[in-house]
Amino acid sequence: MNVEQRVRELVDEKIADRPDLFIVDITMHSNGKLIILLDGDKGVEIADCVAVSRHVGFHLEEENVIETAYNLEVSSPGIDTPLKSERQYAKNIGRSLSLKMNDGTKREGKLLSVNATEILVEEQIKEKGKKAQLVENTIPFGDITEAKVLISFK
Repeated sequence: MNVEQRVRELVDEKIADRPDLFIVDITMHSNGKLIILLDGDKGVEIADCVAVSRHVGFHLEEENVIETAYNLEVSSPGIDTPLKSERQYAKNIGRSLSLKMNDGTKREGKLLSVNATEILVEEQIKEKGKKAQLVENTIPFGDITEAKVLISFK
């Protein structure tokens, strides 16, 4: 079993009584940095990150899972972190997304809904000489290489 699998088990164990929390990503970098990204349907608190860090750190040490020096970092995804899971998309319904597509194009739109295979976005389509129109488009997850929430400071 690799480090990331064991860490995932430990995090799942710690958040088992918190159905609102979920793992976004677990990465063991070659420089010894172990990063756990946690999120929650209503956000994640510092206390949640601390509890997960203590639990994971204790068990990794106890089981000697990582034999070299490492740095454990538990946090919520930053505002510029791409969305990875259906739950993250669902949490951001109503917000604007910037999408990078497989074909290299970029799209922007307001996220209206999400299911296991696709998202529904409202895009502003402007044709030459015509007024911009709002159009709803379904986009399969398989067509998206990266999705980020657009932050508005209005």
